[in-house]
Amino acid sequence: MPRPLGELEDAVMTRVWQWNRPVTVREVLEDLQQERSIAYTTVMTVMDNLHQKGWVRREAEGRAYRYTAVSTRAAYSAALMNEAWSTSDNPAAALVAFFGMMSAEQREALRDAVRIVQPAEPEAAQEPQAVQEPEAGPVPGASPEAAASPPPASTEGDSAAPGTAPGG
Repeated sequence: MPRPLGELEDAVMTRVWQWNRPVTVREVLEDLQQERSIAYTTVMTVMDNLHQKGWVRREAEGRAYRYTAVSTRAAYSAALMNEAWSTSDNPAAALVAFFGMMSAEQREALRDAVRIVQPAEPEAAQEPQAVQEPEAGPVPGASPEAAASPPPASTEGDSAAPGTAPGG
């Protein structure tokens, strides 16, 4: 499980995630300085710490580094939610309480997500639709159990011999 990012780590990672490209300490510093007074060495230290913790990778460019996120903000958020839920002594009650805190828009997003990950009901006559999942990548510090497992393979036509069409 990843430890929640600190306030400054989150401010830096927010920029790295939003910009979605390799960034320099100078770029992050200049953007942060619009909100607060902060030293170059402070931002450099935070970005080095994020690299050491596995949140960003870096490549040398001259005398500086360019930093890129290892994982998405969505994957980070999912790992935090999974950890919080898994530590509950009553996971069902925790989910009910969590759902009760959600806005109507969040509940609709939840319904959409469940439709994506839940297999279609057997009696449904609809053809399954391919869903392209976002590339999330590993979440630094997350346990292997927190990673999403791939959906089970389809069993349709498994009784046919290899190289033959089912029923033929």
